[in-house]
Order: sequence, then structure tokens, then C-alpha cells
Amino acid sequence: MSSLAQPLAANLVQSVDWVAIAPPTVAAAVALVVLVADLFIAEHKKAVLGWTSVAGLAASALLLLPLLDGDRSTFCLAGDDSLCSYTADRFTLVIQFLVLGGALLAALLSVTALKDANKGLPEGEFWFLLLSSAAGAALLPASRDLATLIVALEVASLPAFALVGLRHGDRKSSEAALKFFLSSVTATAVSLMGISFVYASTGTLYLTQIAERIQDVDGQLQTLVQTGVVLTLIGFAFKMAAVPFHFWVPDTYVGAPLPVAAYLSVVGKAVGFTGLILVTVIALPSYADVWGPAMAALAALTMTVGNVGALRQQATRAYSAVRLLAWSSVGQAGYLLVPVAAAAYSGDAERSIGSTVAYALMYAAVNLGAFAVAALVGRTKTLNRISDYRGLYARNPLSALVLAFFLLCLAGLPPGIIGLFAKVTVFSAAVDAGLGWLAVIMAVNVVIALFYYLQWTALLFRAPEGEPVRHLAPAPLTAAMALTGVVGVALSGAPQLILRFADTGLF
Repeated sequence: MSSLAQPLAANLVQSVDWVAIAPPTVAAAVALVVLVADLFIAEHKKAVLGWTSVAGLAASALLLLPLLDGDRSTFCLAGDDSLCSYTADRFTLVIQFLVLGGALLAALLSVTALKDANKGLPEGEFWFLLLSSAAGAALLPASRDLATLIVALEVASLPAFALVGLRHGDRKSSEAALKFFLSSVTATAVSLMGISFVYASTGTLYLTQIAERIQDVDGQLQTLVQTGVVLTLIGFAFKMAAVPFHFWVPDTYVGAPLPVAAYLSVVGKAVGFTGLILVTVIALPSYADVWGPAMAALAALTMTVGNVGALRQQATRAYSAVRLLAWSSVGQAGYLLVPVAAAAYSGDAERSIGSTVAYALMYAAVNLGAFAVAALVGRTKTLNRISDYRGLYARNPLSALVLAFFLLCLAGLPPGIIGLFAKVTVFSAAVDAGLGWLAVIMAVNVVIALFYYLQWTALLFRAPEGEPVRHLAPAPLTAAMALTGVVGVALSGAPQLILRFADTGLF
């Protein structure tokens, strides 16, 4: 009996590659350290928790460097190293860099926000939730089975709900969190039903094995599989704020602390499009005729609704600046979906996915920079209206120039060369895949976006109303603006670097 049990026990024991899983593991470990330390640190020393979190996220990002040597996999099926739950390949590392870098910048914004909140936000819980969400978001691109993928998705999402509603006694914040929570839980339930359909049809959760088995599914199960494919994609489309799953975005961004809105606008998008890529391109390439048209329709609808929503924002309405950035992020999600749709029709799916990743890297840097300036203005103009930015150049020339640069990048105009380059890359992916109609819709939306981006940019340099009051930028906010500005300028000077960096090596 013991001789039979020994080989069975050996099969159940898996070796763990700690180097491969270090980035999300360190973020999760620091989250626990911060939560426990919060119990013992005096109130006037709570700022230490913030800087510990910033250091933890920086360490997680630096731990990506040892993984550049080659692909590493762990948590593999016993006896078959090709079926692994966690793979640190080039695609994984690029997305983890985006996620951890985005979380680090959001953490820098949060240091100032928590100080300004004057105990209105519980610091220990805030940092624990932010780090936990970042750990889940960093786990997701490495996931190579549907179970790990959904767990990572929920670890990234559940703390985000709490972050949105963390302000004590703020009704607007609570309503935003409830709307975000209910709609997300519904989308997750639908996705889980889709995954159960796919599993019932193929008998496996591993993405590469699904790709092999799903081609030989019995004809009677074809409808079940197609339904499963569509339902699975809905959850990830929600995380990207793709239309019609976008309705939570404006109210959530307004109700959340501004650094949390910045975090959701970048890391939430990364989680969504990464999940879509893994499910569609790796697990379901043979069902490109199902998800390809769906992604193309979602892309067209999302960019149009997002840009029209941003265009309709009134400059004097409360929180109109944040709402414009929220609707703009919906429109940007549409651009991110274009290459994913193109991958269904293109002979070179890897190049299409590289276009999405390149655009996401550009968007992350400049959008976080725009939120950093919004956070600076919001310190003295609590309603954060677009009209509050009038004459910003007279009050704080550097922040006005930086915001103008970020808005021009998002619009795709010089000197924001990186924005233009990223849009051309996405546009060419659509044209090369034969999606001319989608390229035309994208071109129309770029023109629509030009109007509201340029309108906001022009407002920065108008004469201020009344005596200009200078904005004092705290060191963490200045660091966030400087980092994003340097990245944007460097990439505008050498835009080819971002495409080389985004070479995913996914296949």
C-alpha cells in the first residue's frame, strides 16, 4: 500500500519557481505587512505605511529584471511541462511592468491624497487594498488556465470595490462603489457560466489544451461552446469598460478618490484586455469567426460612445474634468480593442497583439500623468471642473505644459509623437487585417476626440479669471508628473522603442 502511495504523493508535489512568481508574491506579502503594521503604528506615523507600499511596488517591478533571460513556467501538470498554470514569458513581463508601474504611480498620488484627506481615509486598509489589487492584476497576465485567470481577475477587482467606497460618510463614494460592485459581480457570474460551458465541452481548463480540444468538440455541443465563448468574454469586456458594459465608469471615477480613479483607468484596462487576449488568441483561435466580429463591433461601439460622451461634458459642471477623463478612457478602450479584433482576421496575430500592448503602454503613461495634474488642481478646486483649469499656465506653468503635452498625446498630435505613433500602429493593424470599415470609424473618432482635447488644452493658456493663485505641488505629486512626463517625452523622441518593447513573444 505504501509503495503505491509514494508515486501518487510524488505526482501531487509541485516544485515552485519562486523567481518566476516573485513580482505578484512580493506585492501580496507587502500588503500583509502593511495591514499588520497598521495595528501597531501610531496615528502620526501612518505615512510610513504609504512609503513602505511605494517601496514594495518598486521592488516588485525590479524583480521583473531577472526574468528577462527567458521564459519560465511553474505550477505545471505532473509529467507534462507544457501544461502550466503560471508562465512568465515576454507578454507576461510587459503587462506586469505596465500594471506594477501604474500601481506605483497611483501609490505616489495616494500618498498626497491620504495626507490631504486628514483621516478621512483609513491608511492601513487603503494600502492593503491597493497592494492586493495590484498583486491580482500582476498575476493575471501569467495565468495559463481559466481557473487561475478568474481568481486573478477577482483578486484584482474585489479590493478595487472597497477602494472606491472607502471614504467615511461620503454618500457619492458609497453609491459609486455599490454600482461598481453589483455590475462587476453580475459580469463575473456570466463569465463563470461561460467557463463552465467551455470546460463541459473540452474537459480541461488549460488554455493551450482548450485550443486543441475545442476543434474536435462533438457537433451537438457546438452551440454550448459558442455560448460559452461569448459569456466568458463578457467579464473581461466589463473590466475594460467596453460598451455596453461601461455605465459604471463615470460615476465610479467621480465617487472614488482621484488616485483610485487613475488606478482603475489604467490597471483596470490592462486586466481587461489581457484577459481578452489570453482567452481569445491562445485558448480560442479556432473560434475567431465568433469572437472576431464581436470584438470589432465592441471596438466600434466603445470608441464612439466614449468620445461622444466626453464631447458632451460641460466645462462648468461639477467634476467635469474627471468625467471627461472617464469618458475618454472608455473611448481609449475602443482603440485598445481594435488590434484584438484584427488578430481574428490577420495572418500575424502576434503583431496585432503587439499593437494593443504598445498602445496600452502609451496610454498608461500619459493618462496617469493627466490624473496627476488633475489631482494637483483638485487640491485647491475641489469640484475639479474643466473651467477650473482656465489660466493654469499663469498659476503653475510647468503643470500646465505637462497637462497640455499629455492631452496632445491622447489626441495623437505633435509634440505628443508617441500618441500619434500608437494610433497609427492600431490603425495599420485594422487595415492589414482587412477591417477597413473599423479603420474609418476609428479615424472619425480620432477627429471627434481632437475637439475636446484641444478645447481643454487651449483653456490652460487663457487669461485667468481674477488673481491667479499658485498651486503648490507636494513631492509625491511632482514625482508622478515628472516620471510620466519623462516617459512621454522620451518615447515621443524615439517612438520605435515602445513597439520593440511590446514585442510580446506570445506564440
